[in-house]
Amino acid sequence: MAIVNLSAQKREDLGNSTTKTARKKGFIPGVFYYKNSPAVAISVKDTALNPFVYTSEVSIINLQIEGIDKAENCILKDIQFDPVSDKPIHFDLLGISENETIKVEVPIKLVGAPIGVRDGGVIQHVLHSLEVECLPKFIPAHIDVEIASLAIGDAIHIGDLKIENVEIHGTPTATIVAVVPPAVEKVEGTPAEGETAAAEPEVIAKGKKDEEEEDKK
Repeated sequence: MAIVNLSAQKREDLGNSTTKTARKKGFIPGVFYYKNSPAVAISVKDTALNPFVYTSEVSIINLQIEGIDKAENCILKDIQFDPVSDKPIHFDLLGISENETIKVEVPIKLVGAPIGVRDGGVIQHVLHSLEVECLPKFIPAHIDVEIASLAIGDAIHIGDLKIENVEIHGTPTATIVAVVPPAVEKVEGTPAEGETAAAEPEVIAKGKKDEEEEDKK
């Protein structure tokens, strides 16, 4: 797995007004924390955080905080987005140790074109990431799921995956991806199977002579 450098500034003033001002200047506030150690409030330039946010892979971050000599390895544990602009507004970095296992969400990457799709089936991608637990050096950037052999009606479940040195969490029977039959659209005006068209009521037009005879009665 790739290790990517990230530079951060330490935040001293944690007031709301200061935080808003920093965001306007293009800095995103965050927190770095590690077990048994006090959390450190930090901020980074928004463009520096982009490679860790807008990606389909997991990376180990080599965090260098201004004023602190020792760099720390960590992962992006959580990130919050503005509900209107959809831009990052806060993030959490979790420190990791090379000798301790860690739980992390890893994105799933589908590989191949299913034979079932060529036969008219449709890919149903249910799970887009999985939680795994392993030593940092074994964290996969993404999880490849081979789907080329899937026919219509076939599926791959969590229990089907095996990754060396990595424990995958989740219900073994949970579906990751499946190839399902195409939806059958009912053609308007055509009765579905098992249905019969309703008979239209017979309309008999009365002639003028018939109407005159009824008036005389």
